[in-house]
Amino acid sequence: MGPSPCLVALLIFSLLHLLSLSFGFKIKEATVSQIQQVFKHKELTSRDLVEFFLREINELNPLLRAVLEVNQDALDQADKADKEREATYGECAEGLHGIQVLLKGNIATRDRLNTTVGSLALLGSMEPRDAGVVRRLRAAGAIILGKASMSKWAEFRSLEAPMGWNAIGG
Repeated sequence: MGPSPCLVALLIFSLLHLLSLSFGFKIKEATVSQIQQVFKHKELTSRDLVEFFLREINELNPLLRAVLEVNQDALDQADKADKEREATYGECAEGLHGIQVLLKGNIATRDRLNTTVGSLALLGSMEPRDAGVVRRLRAAGAIILGKASMSKWAEFRSLEAPMGWNAIGG
């Protein structure tokens, strides 16, 4: 199950509020299309957004333990999105292009991210392909920022374990 929806919502709103302070525009309640407009006007890049979220994860995650792992390739993916926007004069700045997403720890990705379901037994295992939702996210230009925490084995093995606990993130 992972962290409670209220905790996740609080984390997201806190991150968005801090981002709005950092970049001088109101991102706290910004839609994806509003972020895309800021991208088109070259007031923000995908790299800026990834760097911001990585700083926030580094600062808040020791307390919240909401992110199991960050994608080592996220900055490269952001640079690629920024170059694509530059090459198309911003025409590709729509939908999820250049927007970061966190995936739950049980969603398969064929990259350097682990798909562990919160279990040490699966740490280091390689997925043969991206899950369908990941293929669609990548096709839309989304940046996979990392994997979010969840209850070990999605609480399949025990109803007695504390909600949100897993062997990797605690």
